Amino acid sequence: MTGPMPLTLASIRQAPKALLHDHLDGGLRPATVLELAAHCGYADLPAADEASLAEWFREAANSGSLERYLETFVHTVAVMQTPEGLHRVARECVEDLAADGVVYAEVRFAPEQHLEQGLTLDEVVEHTLAGFRAGTAIAAEQGITIAVTCLLTAMRHAARSREIAELAVRFRDRGVGGFDIAGAEAGFPPSRHLDAFEYMRANSAHFTIHAGEAFGLPSIHEALAFCGCDRLGHGVRITDDISAPGAIEDARLGLVASYVRDMRIPLELCPSSNVQTGTVPSLDKHPFDLLARLRFRVTVNTDNRLMGDTDMSREMHKLVETFGYGWSDLERFTINAMKSAFIPFPERLRIIDDVIKPGYAVLIG
Repeated sequence: MTGPMPLTLASIRQAPKALLHDHLDGGLRPATVLELAAHCGYADLPAADEASLAEWFREAANSGSLERYLETFVHTVAVMQTPEGLHRVARECVEDLAADGVVYAEVRFAPEQHLEQGLTLDEVVEHTLAGFRAGTAIAAEQGITIAVTCLLTAMRHAARSREIAELAVRFRDRGVGGFDIAGAEAGFPPSRHLDAFEYMRANSAHFTIHAGEAFGLPSIHEALAFCGCDRLGHGVRITDDISAPGAIEDARLGLVASYVRDMRIPLELCPSSNVQTGTVPSLDKHPFDLLARLRFRVTVNTDNRLMGDTDMSREMHKLVETFGYGWSDLERFTINAMKSAFIPFPERLRIIDDVIKPGYAVLIG
């Protein structure tokens, strides 16, 4: 019996990972942004070479403001308006995730933002799904197995959520696993989109809601009590309902926090992103560890790999360095995510039993 493999960024890359919260338009390669911009005639990029563009995205995203952070997406969305752009970005997304050891990923995007060149909503989804399939096939040729599910997002400041919910149900057997709303939280509560969520529930379909990131407990409460979401996108502000002045056993949970923990509602936590947008002041102040020790169903996510200059391995490595986690902790977070995936139960179980547990057994030694 050998001992555990040392926990380094390189060894974490070998670990099988499951990702629930990743934005397609937040994960482009800087070189691809430049090439697609030249191809489609988009002339407003803030930099003209790969290194400078990568640095611009990093600096703009590190402003500490969610609104400023969201501005970076103007440029990525602008180059994702054509069949070629959507297909390429989706394909490269899968290739990049597979290279990082991700075995299951849910990647979300907002089809309503990709209609400027005349594509229909259905065409946008079709080209994106084709890109995901192409990326999966390329990974398979390299001996890497990755399963990718697409989530369709509606923008919370717009009025197309019911239409996007119907789109998600229409494509549910072709690679779309569920529905989401995203965008600035303040002033745009989840209940504005109740019609869309009721439609999803009526069709026995999955959905997650961005809630409890920039806005606090009322947003989470609405997402759960009125909208009935399956998971919380971020949900980090659930700590507004937790009093933990001393030892973990002395922590007191309010009614909403207790409900989230009791019902095993998954928290799609995105540590680096939360620091970038100013939701938490620094990683060591992130409540990830508090929530993990209180046995909430915490999961590790990237949110936006380009803006965050991150990937799943780097997110996990930061948590290891900050909170002292071991392999068994990373395995637990990964299984938490896989249990929470928007795919049928037997498929979840197969990936846990046949891929994740054996992969971690090798690393734990």
